[in-house]
Amino acid sequence: MPPLRGGRPLKRWRYLGLYGPELMLCAGVVRIGLLPQVFWAVWDPRAGRLRERTRFVRPVVALGEQRARIADGDVELDLALDARAPIEAFNPHGREYAWTRKLGDVRARGTVRLGRARRRVDLRGIVDESAGYHARETAWRWSAGVGTDAGGRPVAWNLVDGIHDGPAHSERTVWVDGVAHEVGPVTFAGDLSRVDGGALDLTFAGQSERRRDDDLLLFRSSYAQPFGTFSGRLGDDLALAEGYGVMERHDVRW
Repeated sequence: MPPLRGGRPLKRWRYLGLYGPELMLCAGVVRIGLLPQVFWAVWDPRAGRLRERTRFVRPVVALGEQRARIADGDVELDLALDARAPIEAFNPHGREYAWTRKLGDVRARGTVRLGRARRRVDLRGIVDESAGYHARETAWRWSAGVGTDAGGRPVAWNLVDGIHDGPAHSERTVWVDGVAHEVGPVTFAGDLSRVDGGALDLTFAGQSERRRDDDLLLFRSSYAQPFGTFSGRLGDDLALAEGYGVMERHDVRW
């Protein structure tokens, strides 16, 4: 994809989110035109502490197809990723287009060091790879998570409103036992406490929030991504026994 198309700069990112009852984390590598950015956040419910950092120069995050690493001060992460078959969506956006690829129910095993404590982890989550020539004004609401249903099957989800959200060929997906199923349009509560649509109805209880606001002249962004737990249903006969993940609000001018 060329760096410029139709007067719009290319934006691209790769995001990894891993969620569970004892630890949740995310990391991202982003490029908006010529502006690079990396970020990470680790939420430790047992300690009640959120560690996070965003950097525009130092490459402290590396996200590959099979490995994820963070090395930033007293936080280190080294995880092997279990690849899954992705879903893809390719849709018009503004006067141009955007593309995304989502890998659901990815498994990550390895070690995380928080301060002096090193822990072995085995977590499940989502990988989001996206690129496109998005409209100057873009806004979306998003949720990703993992859990189990009432029958003990592993489930994961990727739900969105605002981008790749048409009635068909969307990125909205629920994975059951690793099998992807597209779901219909969804609506998010203004306070991110709920997402619902059709037979899908999830209630979110936030625990800790990653929030950032930037105003860099030509680029302005307001972003919030709380970690927490989910209850409810992902569809007919698909009640959650437990669910962990994030909600997200992003309003950006780029």
